[in-house]
Amino acid sequence: MAQRKHIAGVARVCLRVCALATALALSACVTQPVPDLPRNTPATWRDHTAAPAGLQPDLQNWWRAFNDATLDRLVERALQDNLNIHIAAERLSAARALHRRAKHEFRPNLNFRIYEETAPNARTGYLEMGFDSTWEFGLFGRAQGNDRIAMADLNSASIDEAAARVSVGAEVAKNYIELRAAQARAAELDQVVALRRKQVELAQTRLRTRLGSQLELDRARNELSQALGEAGEPKQAITASTQAIAVLLATNEIEIALETPATQPTLPAIAVRETPADLLRTRPEIRRAEQNVLKAAGELGVARADLYPKLGLVGSLVSSTATSGDLDRPNRAVPLLGPTVTIPLFDWGLRQNVVRARKAALNAAVLAYREAVLEGVAEAQTALTQFDAKTQAAERAHESVQANEHAAQSAQTLQRIGLGDGNDSAGAALVLAQARMQASNALRERALAYIALYKSFGGVMPLLQPAAKP
Repeated sequence: MAQRKHIAGVARVCLRVCALATALALSACVTQPVPDLPRNTPATWRDHTAAPAGLQPDLQNWWRAFNDATLDRLVERALQDNLNIHIAAERLSAARALHRRAKHEFRPNLNFRIYEETAPNARTGYLEMGFDSTWEFGLFGRAQGNDRIAMADLNSASIDEAAARVSVGAEVAKNYIELRAAQARAAELDQVVALRRKQVELAQTRLRTRLGSQLELDRARNELSQALGEAGEPKQAITASTQAIAVLLATNEIEIALETPATQPTLPAIAVRETPADLLRTRPEIRRAEQNVLKAAGELGVARADLYPKLGLVGSLVSSTATSGDLDRPNRAVPLLGPTVTIPLFDWGLRQNVVRARKAALNAAVLAYREAVLEGVAEAQTALTQFDAKTQAAERAHESVQANEHAAQSAQTLQRIGLGDGNDSAGAALVLAQARMQASNALRERALAYIALYKSFGGVMPLLQPAAKP
């Protein structure tokens, strides 16, 4: 008799093992794979010929190409103090905590409880205390789906934190360039005002000596008035830029170094040879779209797992003490251990509709990824073309300044030897000042195009958690 009970017990254990093995096999069959994402990027840039020599791209410290110690210090300080970066870092910490939670969601848990219970006949009350434990196995892709969702959220938060650093660095550099360009424009406009005053004085002298006319004097005065009005414009840009930098540095105080005019930053020759395919590892929009696909695949996996039974184990060890009614019953601790099974039978197609919705969402996420790649390549291509155009414009503006410097020197020489008058010298000096302002603006636009180019590349992205294999 004992032998028969033993054989029956062994048989039950074998059946449970077979059932568990079957469930695991079915779980592997229904696991939702992550779609392969296309990487359809062009092999080379269009309408761009890489410079034979020049500074190579540095996605991590691209602003150092300006070789400006003040800019370097401001960017480093902003990367440490900026509030948006701190906000993104806190969100990243939250995502890490939720990701750790997801990894332990389908592991056994143990709880201790104390609660009051009343017998069905309402004659005896019990004070119960003890331990209980539940363990859902997370089969049929449920555990993997939840892990993918949490992993995608974690990776997205990491991408957002890196993107915030790229954006803040770019904004600091942009406002610094605007500031130095405005200061240079203010100095040039002050010189224009001085030259216009000189022209007014010359026109007054010519009128007194009957060599000029009242119309000439009125025209000179009108040009002086216009120059005085234009001279106040850079002050607004200087104020706006310094305030924007202060906000990026998370302070209300203006840096003393920014209030003192300094040389406008100048870029060296830049050689961009990276291929568009490199954007797949740098642009945050593309990396976010990739994580959205992973998250959509995880949500579809969970929706499909809801079509299958939920399997697990449940156990408890509870001690019950009578506190009213029949107090003669002894205090006993009762252990329980057994399976828990939830089998979906009929729900009017609710779960199937969720699966269909998740499939559509996954397809949309894949299409959004393709769109992000196309838009990323197009934006970077446009930024690179813009940078090339601004580089050529800056070179032409520099050549114009050199030519006008030679003309201004010639006018001064002619005035010294008596073959020219002050009007010719002042006119040549005005043309030179305007050429310098155009060159300063060209340097500004080239610098801003450079910042836009590296912002379109996306900067250095962190290492991300890889997708779990089915």
